[in-house]
Order: sequence, then structure tokens, then C-alpha cells
Amino acid sequence: MLQSSIEQRDISLRLRGMGSFHIGGKVVELTDGEPRQVQLTRTGRPATIDPNGSYVVGQMYVQYFLPDPAVQKFPLLFWHGGGLTGACWETTPDGRPGFRDIFLRAGWDVYVSDAVERGRAGFAPIPDVWEPPISQTIETVFERFRFGKYLPNGKTFCAQDYAFHKIAFPMNSIEQFAAQMVPRWTQTDDLIIEAYLEELRKVGPGVIIAHSQGCVFALEAAARHPELVSALVLLEPAAISHVATLATEWPVPTLIVLGDLIEKNARWIRMREDIRNFAGNFPSVEIMSLPERGIYGNSHMLMMDTNSADVAAVIQTWLEGLPV
Repeated sequence: MLQSSIEQRDISLRLRGMGSFHIGGKVVELTDGEPRQVQLTRTGRPATIDPNGSYVVGQMYVQYFLPDPAVQKFPLLFWHGGGLTGACWETTPDGRPGFRDIFLRAGWDVYVSDAVERGRAGFAPIPDVWEPPISQTIETVFERFRFGKYLPNGKTFCAQDYAFHKIAFPMNSIEQFAAQMVPRWTQTDDLIIEAYLEELRKVGPGVIIAHSQGCVFALEAAARHPELVSALVLLEPAAISHVATLATEWPVPTLIVLGDLIEKNARWIRMREDIRNFAGNFPSVEIMSLPERGIYGNSHMLMMDTNSADVAAVIQTWLEGLPV
């Protein structure tokens, strides 16, 4: 199991390389803006800012860590969900190691991305290039991510009182989790998938571990370019990519991981049915229900739950069973 193999390693970690890069994107020209006076610093003089000119938009940020030695054959790419960034893979809200470090210590080259318009990827001028984004409240994700049935407004300080019984998410750290939530755009999917494909062309073929909305892009990438994808691990897909539903064969080994408490949320019951319908068409797609593996209490944020090391272990075991 992955957890025990980590415990046998020295606590230090040797890297043969680390760094970051931006990938994807395009240059757009704005010509109809009005110059305006802007106070750039508290004590400085106002400056005239002309919004007209060239901007790079649609780029993605990727940070990578390369262990020494590298044990695994393929790189591991982490793709986050909607309203989140690559931070969700780095450290859990209550300070435990995230999936990035768990798999890095298991010998994987890891690449963690902030998708187009998220985090360090930056975003385009609003509303000149993109329409304004949407944001999610803590109360919204409390129900949608299956932390609990309902959280009254302004009750984040006692969210554990409204959480599902034996929920594995660290409820005392829900505000720390909410601090990493970011706005998301609804019309950037084409830019996002193109940037992800560019990442695969640069560092792949590779294994993709994706979460929620990121699973939609991972499925599309595998359907369009299976030669770039060695395997997929999909943590609770938010939907099945339309491109994937049209596939007549599925040559990419795929593991779909589902958490607990799905029966308590009608939306997730419907999504699980869509996942089962997709998986039922292809022998190369396997669904892993964590409760059926004896791992209980998982929310939608599988990589952050208090048993996340156990979740990582069953994923690693599955990956080790793939043909080389």
C-alpha cells in the first residue's frame, strides 16, 4: 500500500528538478477602451492607464516536482475541479500532506496546474474579453460537496454541527478550504481543454488524476488523443464529457473513484447514474466505490478528507496493477 511505503522512506525528499511554466493561450488586441486615471499605490500620484493594446489570455500555469530517483515510468498530472486551483492537491485544509506530496514520495514526476483563468494562470480583462465570472458561497458547496445537508448562512464557525454524521472532511477547517475557492468562468472550456492538451504534448504521455470538472477535460483529452494519456484516475466526475459519450471504444485504462454519502444528495445520485452508464459501455473503465473498499465518510473532496492517504493508497495500488 502507498501509505506504508512512504513511512519506510526517509522523511527528506530529494528532487532532481522543480519549476513552473505557462502554456497555451493567445494574444488578443483591445482597441475600444477609454484611458482612465488610476491610483496605483497609496501614496503615489495617479497614473493614466490606457487599456488598449495586446494581452495574453487563455494561458495555464503548471508547477512541477521531479523526485530523485524517479520510480514511475509516466508523469502524473493533477487537474483540479471547478472554482478551485492546483492548491487543492498540495496540502489539506487541516495541514496534512496533499496528493501532490504523497505521490511525489512514491516516485512520480508530478505536474500540478492552475487551469485557464484560475489562480496563477491569470485571466483576461473583464468585461472586455470575458464576461464576469461566477462564485460559489460556502453554504452552496457545503451541500453540493456532500459535507452536510444544509448550512445556514453565517454559521461557518459551527459547520461541524450541521455536517453529516462521521463525515471525513475536516470540518473545523472549512473556512481554510473556502479561502482557496476562486471565481470561475462559464465560457472558457475550449481554452481550458486546449491548454491541457498542450501540457500533455509537452510532458506526456502521462497519467491524469482529475477531480470534478477536471474529469470532464480529462475524458475529452483521452477521447481526442488517447496516445497522450497512459491512464485516467477520475475523482467523482462532475459530468461525462460529451466527446467521451460519443466514443465507440475506450483504449485508456480508467478508474472512476466515488466517495460516500451519495444517497444523501439527489444531484449526486443522478451523476452516479451517468457515470455507471458510461462505464458500462467499456471494459477498460472501472468504478471504485470507496465504501465498498471499507473506506467511509468521504465527501466530494476526496483528496482533502481525513482518510485521504487511504484513498491515495488504493489509487496507487490500481496504478501498480496496470500493464507497463
